[in-house]
Amino acid sequence: MTASPAFDHDSFVHRHVGTDASAQRHMLDTLGLESLDELIERAVPSTILLEPDTGTAVPPGISETAALEELRTLAQRNTVRRSLLGQGYYGTHTPAVIQRNVLENPAWYTAYTPYQPEISQGRLEALLTFQTMICDLTGMDVSNASTLDEATSAAEALMLARRAARRKAPVFLVDTDTFPATKAVLKGRADGLGIELREVDFAAEGTGGIPEEDFFGALVQYPGASGRVWDPSPVLTAIKETKAVAIVAADLLALTMLASPGTLGADVTIGTSQRFGIPLGFGGPHAGYVAVRKGLERQLPGRLVGISKDTDGVPAYRLSLQTREQHIRRERATSAITTAQVLLAVMAAMYAVHHGPEGLTRIGRQVADRTAALAAHLVDCGFELVHDSFYDTLQVRATGLADDIAATAAESGFLLHTVGADVVQLSLDETVTAADLQAIAAAFAPHAPDPGGQPGAVDSGANWGGLVRRDAFLQHPVFASFRSETAMMRYLRRLADRDFALDRGMIPLGSCTMKLNAATEMAGITWREFNAVHPFAPRQDVEGYLEMITQLETWLADLTGYETVSLQPNAGSQGEFAGLLAIRAYHASRGEGERDVCLVPSSAHGTNAASAVNAGLRVVVVDSDARGNIDLDDLKQKIKDHGEQLAAIMITYPSTHGVYEEEVRTVCQLIHDAGGQVYVDGANLNALLQVAKLGEFGGDVSHLNLHKTFCIPHGGGGPGVGPVAAKAHLAPFLPGHPAMQKAEHPVLGSEDQEHAGPPVSQAPYGSPSILPISWTYIRLMGPEGLRHATETAVLAANYMASRLSQAYEILYTGEEGLVAHECIVDLRPMTARTGITVDDVVKRLIDYGFHAPTMSFPVAGTLMIEPTESEDLEEMDRFVDAMLMIAAEAEKVAAGEWPAEDNPLVGAPHTAASIAAADWPHPYSREIAVYPGTRASDDDATGSHTSTAMRIQSKYWPPVRRIDQAYGDRNLVAVWP
Repeated sequence: MTASPAFDHDSFVHRHVGTDASAQRHMLDTLGLESLDELIERAVPSTILLEPDTGTAVPPGISETAALEELRTLAQRNTVRRSLLGQGYYGTHTPAVIQRNVLENPAWYTAYTPYQPEISQGRLEALLTFQTMICDLTGMDVSNASTLDEATSAAEALMLARRAARRKAPVFLVDTDTFPATKAVLKGRADGLGIELREVDFAAEGTGGIPEEDFFGALVQYPGASGRVWDPSPVLTAIKETKAVAIVAADLLALTMLASPGTLGADVTIGTSQRFGIPLGFGGPHAGYVAVRKGLERQLPGRLVGISKDTDGVPAYRLSLQTREQHIRRERATSAITTAQVLLAVMAAMYAVHHGPEGLTRIGRQVADRTAALAAHLVDCGFELVHDSFYDTLQVRATGLADDIAATAAESGFLLHTVGADVVQLSLDETVTAADLQAIAAAFAPHAPDPGGQPGAVDSGANWGGLVRRDAFLQHPVFASFRSETAMMRYLRRLADRDFALDRGMIPLGSCTMKLNAATEMAGITWREFNAVHPFAPRQDVEGYLEMITQLETWLADLTGYETVSLQPNAGSQGEFAGLLAIRAYHASRGEGERDVCLVPSSAHGTNAASAVNAGLRVVVVDSDARGNIDLDDLKQKIKDHGEQLAAIMITYPSTHGVYEEEVRTVCQLIHDAGGQVYVDGANLNALLQVAKLGEFGGDVSHLNLHKTFCIPHGGGGPGVGPVAAKAHLAPFLPGHPAMQKAEHPVLGSEDQEHAGPPVSQAPYGSPSILPISWTYIRLMGPEGLRHATETAVLAANYMASRLSQAYEILYTGEEGLVAHECIVDLRPMTARTGITVDDVVKRLIDYGFHAPTMSFPVAGTLMIEPTESEDLEEMDRFVDAMLMIAAEAEKVAAGEWPAEDNPLVGAPHTAASIAAADWPHPYSREIAVYPGTRASDDDATGSHTSTAMRIQSKYWPPVRRIDQAYGDRNLVAVWP
């Protein structure tokens, strides 16, 4: 293959890959290569390279129209009923203005995590609104900017309590009336760390349920999973008096009516924002939260947005207290979370902005009133309520009739939850109308001891006593300023315009794979058949989902060289955690439970070490050699040192320094010979598809990132999906779930097997409503298209590395002088020579209209650049030109043409306000500040022409100048003042 075939209008491959045949020819010529095949043969070690005609379970690619028709056929196999199953998942209305302007808007969904705050002010403002919303409703002081779901939030709170509590005994108390999925996820996290979970019925036992012996924390569900509303304040007070941490899992909509956990005495509040306009989606994605009282903010997991100021003193938003996080503290981090649920947090925040406090109160009151009306009617009909005090959930005693009532309701289109043979449970939500209420009552009527009339009006707050909410919430003007759709539409546009996402230009973040998220791939996520399904719906209602999931598991297993896949982990960090738990369980099943050492290369992603600690493993760091590879001598010594205690090694392939390591088979074999397992981080899988397979060169288990290689958009910091793929011997230990509709999973070359490990997500399949994105991508590309994507991604990285080497050193290359799908540019020599730092360079790139590459990872003072296969030649050249011009600007500083303290680089980025100011005291012109490199250019080699007008027309104006990071941490403000 010399380049891509002629353009085919029916082939999605040519829509996805940004370079055409002529551009690829130019790039290959620049590298002195004849073909893409030669590139791959020289870059990838021959010991792992796949044969060209290797068979595959992935079907050939099809057209966009055909793929959507096939996906629609799967969707139509799902039966959408009105779900009253509750248990943490409820019907809700997504305002159309939010669906159209956020969920379906690439300006929001293609952005990356806001590590570069100057070009992320829109979503940072939206996340500050989310944090304010959470704090107001929960009565807490500081909230993070989202976690993965409610159950994961509970697990993170457990870890928080373990760190913060003065009492260190490994015992944690869990309210009996907690959602079963939350209990299951908590148990998986606790077991790995040697923590004992004890269930206590706090509502029944009160303070008497608190043990005399030591414990470090306790979780109370409010309202309870059974719907019970009770006053937990005496219990929370008693917990805190023992110096343990008091945690409350709270329902945000209920908190519009009920006293907040903060007023009741909670130290920590956790939960989900799903009820605020986020569709059920068969379980996700939804934005969880963790909020804390003052004094615990440095223990928070995940992102935290705060207010700082820029160079001119203008208020600006940024990610605060980042030294807590895995990319800095590694195994000492407060959490392994990298990808969270930013897009969903933005939607939930805008739901609150859209409705305001009055609107939320109206919705909350309506749910409560209709629940009370239904309860009164059922009592009139002779049924007994299990609990007299409730918000939206009823447990109805119907001895021996629970299944019959549920069956009658299902025939009418409603799903009810049965608790044994004698109790029916149902949860109402904002979508339940007065007519629905009558239909639900009618489902009970044939089984009622004393059939009555229709539900009437009832005062819902009559049985809450002192728990009625008295204090106001959401009083900041942002929650009262955008009530009309015109105002809301313009506000969302204004926020989006402040950000830099893929709809504006390339985001060349190394190890992040910011590739095209095609409109066709995104189409299915808003289909009702996918987003209106409850995660605990009966199997017969979700056959389409299960078939799609089975197909995707099979394809991913085949593409990676493994035998089985779990799609449950809803982020890469959770996939890592699940894989490491599987390794621990596998060793324990063989009587080798003492194996608890995890070797982690010094260049590894920070999540690797943090996940290993969460799984109860001891991290031992392995050195890298001068070429960035794993130091084999040090590896052999560490294996010798730890011998029978060796559980695993975690490696990334291609490595985090952007090279296909030659000795990867040797590394894997050394670990296997010592009795360990090999965990291969799949973050860089975009450089491997149909070229090499993780499981075939020695991997036992890997996590993948569907939000990287398989086109789920990053959403500004989530959602993501982090499937865990494994060899057959680890299949029994992959994540299971107590409510999973189908326990068996495909195992290539064998019979289906049950995944019976502890769950790592609240829903059985994690975030399934975004799986159609990856399913569609694979179905469109087919095996040949996936290989072509890999080839062109590697070509793009090598082409850019070649051009950048004119002014910068490429820090690491392989044996043939080539890189994989990304390259590391070393800025340290330039810094030593000119004083211009990596920070100055990335801020100056904003003036040139680019998002920064990955900074100072895996080596401080460097940039890691990954263009992906989706960028065209003009965009890549534009970026390289910008980098070369920046190098020239730095040399002017070194030569004394510009002062070291006042030049376009240290002054970057430049805003419209700064250059419009009457006073311009700088030694460089306003034009150089904001329109660098705008002269017209002709490239004879490619026949391209870039005009000054086009560059100026596409100018991105940052809304703020360089932000003072230290000020924001010293003066933490994490809610709207």
